[in-house]
Amino acid sequence: MTATDTAHAVDPERGTLAKAADENFPVAPFFLPRAWRTDLMAVYGFARLVDDIGDGDLAPGGADARLLGVPEDRADDRLLMLDAFEADLRRVFDGSDGSDGSDGPPRHPLLRRLVPTVRRRALTPEPFLGLIAANRQDQLVARYETYDDLLAYCELSANPVGRLVLAVTGTSTPERIRRSDEICTALQIVEHLQDVAEDLGRDRIYLPAEDMKRFHVQESDLAAPTANASVRALIAYEAGRARDLLNEGAPLVGSVHGRLRLLLAGFVAGGRAALRAIAAADHDVLPGPPKSGKVHLLREAGVVLRGEG
Repeated sequence: MTATDTAHAVDPERGTLAKAADENFPVAPFFLPRAWRTDLMAVYGFARLVDDIGDGDLAPGGADARLLGVPEDRADDRLLMLDAFEADLRRVFDGSDGSDGSDGPPRHPLLRRLVPTVRRRALTPEPFLGLIAANRQDQLVARYETYDDLLAYCELSANPVGRLVLAVTGTSTPERIRRSDEICTALQIVEHLQDVAEDLGRDRIYLPAEDMKRFHVQESDLAAPTANASVRALIAYEAGRARDLLNEGAPLVGSVHGRLRLLLAGFVAGGRAALRAIAAADHDVLPGPPKSGKVHLLREAGVVLRGEG
């Protein structure tokens, strides 16, 4: 059991939030206003926990199940856990203290933490419900036939996060939401490319089947220790799609000002740096996710902030 798992078994809230340090992209960096950081961490706590439920990555001990009212012997039932989590999310938006005979406040501390953020920022349930729906889909859909099918999944699994960032910072407009969706979808695709081997271990493949067929890639090729030429060509093709989406979304950065501009530039730069790392590995992602260094990330951030490339 890791230190994070130990903390999570005792304090689910602290254990989940501790994972923020391991994320590819900063969740709530130090340079943001404290109020933004507080609310972004509340949103992160929700998103991290729902992903952990969907991936079966909850810490041992059953604390999360008990908090959500799920019998301990059914804590491994991910769909049941997601249903209970959605019911607890509804309590966030009901705003009841239970004095009227209703369910009362949320049961899970991460959702109780979300209540003041929802009120301060006038957040709506839709982005949160989208993230739950994405994790339900992961229990039912393990392969994607077309790129459009994958984009529809990213609409649930990734785009709500960017929309919540805009909502928390009070900068939402239809154009910014469109650009944000492009960036978030691109980052989700990049993550899928980094995690091909890990996802296959969960019996999930996020490379479109029609593209695998086009590049003559079999599922057994993805289980190899290293990628053959066909797999590398497929990864390069999907990486190009992600790069195009990042480029299309990048004008979002120039549409905002101040510290939010730095945050959004970091998201775009993180995606570009990850793509450069994949290319530097000759698109062989099967041994594990190619990593980019901080120097490359800072260089990419500078390019984004200058509006170049």
